[in-house]
Amino acid sequence: MTDQVIAYISALFAGVGLWTAIGVTLVAGLMRGFAGFGSAMLMAPIFAILFGSADMVVTVVAIELVVSLQLFPQVRRHADWKILTPMSIAACAAMPLGVWLLASVDKNTIVTAVSAVIVAFVVLMWSGWKYTGRRSTVATMTVGAVSGAMMATTSVGGPPVLLYLLSGNDRPEVNRANIVTYYFLTQFLLIVIVLATGVAGWEALGRAVVLFPVMVLGAWAGGRLFHGLASERLYRNVALAILFATGMFGLLRNWLLG
Repeated sequence: MTDQVIAYISALFAGVGLWTAIGVTLVAGLMRGFAGFGSAMLMAPIFAILFGSADMVVTVVAIELVVSLQLFPQVRRHADWKILTPMSIAACAAMPLGVWLLASVDKNTIVTAVSAVIVAFVVLMWSGWKYTGRRSTVATMTVGAVSGAMMATTSVGGPPVLLYLLSGNDRPEVNRANIVTYYFLTQFLLIVIVLATGVAGWEALGRAVVLFPVMVLGAWAGGRLFHGLASERLYRNVALAILFATGMFGLLRNWLLG
């Protein structure tokens, strides 16, 4: 039985860097457990290179969903449902458009696009830019729709939601709860849509099953840091630096590897 499991895992990751995937997943879990964001942005460009863009979406989102299930009971009492409900509905409605783009656009274009989104997000976070408009229902649903389409195409739907939610004066625990809850409400449907359309294969889900214990371990450790003595500002800057380096690698990969 053990030999069969090892053989199955070897087949799933044949020639695509099992240890690289494990290392990236562990660091991503630390990010997600501490601040509630960053994990998909770290995994997406690297996993797209390793597994292909369509399989990457399923693998990343499935791993994220497991962590959402782990974190949601801890944060649900702090969530702002007046914002999360219309945002999540709009995101789910826009996902079929994102899946169509996923099936139509080649892998290199998606890697470049997700890397550019990550770099732009980090620059905006470092600059201190904040959304200053009113949090109307229309604005909330627009952000959700853009996020849903991005999530389906690249697995990275967080930047517009993060920039929107972090623009207010909510307490850190409310921001963290809103981010975790939003992912929890949208990720399961995305996996169903991508697998049902046949854009990605079940092997992508198998990779997620292998990697999610690593993610859970990292998220648990990150959560302990959040409730401990770690400096949130220091962690945020380190996390953003890692994301920036990942995004730049995705943008410059052909030059760096060529």
